[in-house]
Amino acid sequence: MKYIALIYSDPATEPGYGTPEFGPFMAAYQKATDTYVKDGVMRGGDALQPSSTATTVKVRGGKIQTMDGPFAETKEQLGGYYILECASLDDAIKYAAMIPS
Repeated sequence: MKYIALIYSDPATEPGYGTPEFGPFMAAYQKATDTYVKDGVMRGGDALQPSSTATTVKVRGGKIQTMDGPFAETKEQLGGYYILECASLDDAIKYAAMIPS
């Protein structure tokens, strides 16, 4: 069965790109990804752009409405996802627990 593991994080608590802490931070994600590939469960995944680049689209009464920014105000944002194919929910939970955030 396929499962999607959503990666939520608080950008205010993460190291910035190019800082000395950024490499080890991303290495933890790479370690999880490498395990998924090695174990044959990885089916897809990607990082997402920051919520500051988001546009919300709604259709109301047949009219399209757009709004800059994320749908809801929140400290945490959806930063990426993995699609995993696992034999059971227990296996999917085991793999999802490897995600560092």
